[in-house]
Amino acid sequence: MALQQPQAGPLKGIVVADFSRVLAGPYATMLLADLGATVIKVEGPNGDDTRGWVPPKRGDVGTYYLSINRNKNSIKLNLKDPDDLDTAYAIIDRADVLIDNFRVGSLDKFGLDPETVRKRWPELIHAKITGFGSRAGAQLPGYDMLIQASSGFMSMTGSPDGPPQKAGYAFIDVLTGLHTTVGILASLLRRERFGGGGETIRTNLLSAALSSMVNMTSAAVASDAEMTRTGNDHPSIFPYGPFPAKDRELVICVGNNKQFATLVNGLGSPELADDPRFATNEQRNANREELRPILTELLASKNADEWIDLFRAKGLPIAPILSVREAIGFADDLELEPVVEITTKDGTDRVPFVSNPLDMSSGGITYTKAAPGLDEDRGDVLEWIAQTPAK
Repeated sequence: MALQQPQAGPLKGIVVADFSRVLAGPYATMLLADLGATVIKVEGPNGDDTRGWVPPKRGDVGTYYLSINRNKNSIKLNLKDPDDLDTAYAIIDRADVLIDNFRVGSLDKFGLDPETVRKRWPELIHAKITGFGSRAGAQLPGYDMLIQASSGFMSMTGSPDGPPQKAGYAFIDVLTGLHTTVGILASLLRRERFGGGGETIRTNLLSAALSSMVNMTSAAVASDAEMTRTGNDHPSIFPYGPFPAKDRELVICVGNNKQFATLVNGLGSPELADDPRFATNEQRNANREELRPILTELLASKNADEWIDLFRAKGLPIAPILSVREAIGFADDLELEPVVEITTKDGTDRVPFVSNPLDMSSGGITYTKAAPGLDEDRGDVLEWIAQTPAK
């Protein structure tokens, strides 16, 4: 079989040498592959760590690995071996983009540090992901939970009277992957429109976290407000969060006075909209502990699904609290097509993946190859090198 090179998508013909592993980098390169780029995943002798992050798994492979490595070609290389290092160079010779998330300095001995890369491959876009940047924090390891702790995120998460909490998944890695993808796409467009060759793009998990915490970090730098944990409450809006109905909790989001009037009318207490304690968002926020038990008592008269049906018909933002599996079913009910099945290279299995969220009228998203086995595409990559001139 030939090397997997998508025949459609806005990035058709763009080649990405993917020297990243675990999450932030592989997520970025999967997005590029979904958009039509040819991605060659260069793995060390033991493969990407996430292959063995189990449970859960499908067959012998961790679903963690599967979630971020579709549409790629895998080759196993030991950069300490001169022949393998030459193969790595040959891949980069033919690439438009190089991406890695090794600790600063780790690749210097192989001539793959940003400065050497810029000199040897001046047309190459080199995206470098680190945990804490390439200066004073260069030697700090970049695990997502470390960033959740040191970015202030955990200090903001959890119950006010409880300990700091992490998020349920490694979201800072994902956000960093998204930022990296934006940078790569911008650099590709700049190169096409204005020339100027390649460049080095540096992203780090801490800066991505601080940028993505938006109103929280803005409050820290632009005001004297004290940032504290508010649990499931919003610090600036009320009611905005989970509330118990007769059978289970649901989430209500009231962002303005009109929505509050819709809520209390539906609950059978329209006078609350004119109550001076609750007439504006600022008043509701200041008197939330008076309003909360009133709403709780009113909501206890019906089951969650009854309230959801009633308020959705009125246009009020309301939702059930679903499990992940239920959420996928809900997205399917909404015709969002949340799952796509992709055939493995050997044709023996069709593996389900969560779809790319982009819906492009040009049909720009492609699904052509399930996440590869370790070194699955070695022969195809070597053949591609032999048949493809260096850029």
